Amino acid sequence: MQEFSETIETDIVIVGAGSAGCTLAGRLSEDGRTSVTILEAGGKDWNPWIHIPIGYGKTIVDARLNWRYETEKGPEIANRPMFWPRGKVLGGSSSINGLLYIRGQAEDYDHWRQLGNAGWSYDDVLPYFRKAENQEKGENQYHGVGGPLSVTDLKERNPLCEAFISSAVEAGIPRNDDFNGATQEGVGYYQTTTRSARRCSAAVAYLKPAMKRSNLRVITRAETQRIVFEGKRAVGVIYDCGGKRVLVKARREVIVSAGSINSPKLLLLSGVGPAAELARHGIDVVHDLPGVGENLQDHYGALVTYKSRLPVTVNDIMMSPLKQLQVGLQYILFRTGPLTISAAQVGAFAKSDPRLATPDIQFLFQTFSHDEYDDGLHKFSGFANAVCPVRPESRGTLKLRSANPSDTPLMQPNYLSSETDRRVLVEAIKLSRKVAEKGAIAAQIVAEYAPGDQVRTDDEILAYARETGLSIAHQVGTCKMGSDPMAVVDTGLKVHGMEGLRVIDASIMPTLISGNTNAPTIMIAEKAADMIRKQAA
Repeated sequence: MQEFSETIETDIVIVGAGSAGCTLAGRLSEDGRTSVTILEAGGKDWNPWIHIPIGYGKTIVDARLNWRYETEKGPEIANRPMFWPRGKVLGGSSSINGLLYIRGQAEDYDHWRQLGNAGWSYDDVLPYFRKAENQEKGENQYHGVGGPLSVTDLKERNPLCEAFISSAVEAGIPRNDDFNGATQEGVGYYQTTTRSARRCSAAVAYLKPAMKRSNLRVITRAETQRIVFEGKRAVGVIYDCGGKRVLVKARREVIVSAGSINSPKLLLLSGVGPAAELARHGIDVVHDLPGVGENLQDHYGALVTYKSRLPVTVNDIMMSPLKQLQVGLQYILFRTGPLTISAAQVGAFAKSDPRLATPDIQFLFQTFSHDEYDDGLHKFSGFANAVCPVRPESRGTLKLRSANPSDTPLMQPNYLSSETDRRVLVEAIKLSRKVAEKGAIAAQIVAEYAPGDQVRTDDEILAYARETGLSIAHQVGTCKMGSDPMAVVDTGLKVHGMEGLRVIDASIMPTLISGNTNAPTIMIAEKAADMIRKQAA
């Protein structure tokens, strides 16, 4: 019989206090009759750089707040491993991400429905986007007010952003002031998850207001080791906290919301997954479920970087102690200035081929430039446009490295294994260059730093993208929703063949949506909380 230093009893235990977990904890604990315990492997979100919007430049590489995953080497990306930042703190990746509020296209969710996922069409999920949202622009058929998640306009308007928008319109991309409204296509400013010039993470929006409730328990530094089963029913989890093993017994449900890497990892460690894979590591099979860890998808992009004629970039601030002092005081005194900006300030959604029904390219225009994350910003005035195909066809896998919960899993995203992904990425770089040749932004460019003038043909552009491309950090799909043999959860997000066990986070997405994944993940959790509460009623 196993020894535990403590046993906790609760109605519902949630593993992972990220975007989904915080949302679930906040919503499910609204019912005072339901006791909820949420476990987070990371610590509290006390680091000030979490809350200052531009602080993502620090949190994205900070091992105290970030799992800092590294994938296996990719055969189609010059045999390089890829750095994957994922949040390890209350709020999860919503505490370290670039703050962009993008839902994707209506067609993304209609496609989910076409795959057999009843209840997940755009018309089905729109009410949950609206429920979550406190939209600064006000309420309409697409947007809600009064929700926990603050969505606001970018107040800092850099002249390079205005120039880029003007040139994109000149290049044939229509102006769009709401990517989350009637249509996604076009160019304009991103909206951000901020409130009063501070980050509005899922922890700030959902968890913090709920922590005063007596029926909610939040436990940090709790690394969940495995799920406990009685037959096919999940009855609790075991976590480790500084060498102490604690058992959490769940009377109603175990909810896994650990994200697209740790959710499948926990299922596998617990004996739920492909039987052959489990046997290889000596793990007893609780349920043979072949899709766990399969269907891995991510956005892979490339940077088109320019030296700026106008010294108004974040690079310029970081090269000058005086400017750093000025913008710091501006933020402290007025909550304005460059410290309030998101990772990308201007976005565009465009088509690689005019015959397409919807955009398949995303632009993320940034008023700073860099090579590798850990290297910091360039020592010159610079800006960049990150471009990526938004509906990748490449599919990867996640497998256990060992049966040791402390070991990171083996992640192979198989970036650019699809010819379509390679072609669309090349077209995206060419379109970005076309924009840069137009009036307003062209006037501010000294030179193209990367790929550089020597890179001209499609083959040369593709080689550049292979050798220097980066993850946009939108991993999904490893516990996909569906009814086919490779599906892991059903439309209620219950794990197939199991009882009392759900997965609720970005890992359940059958296909990657056309954009950033934070808002859709919160929507998934809002909808799931509604289903759980209705079932309990």
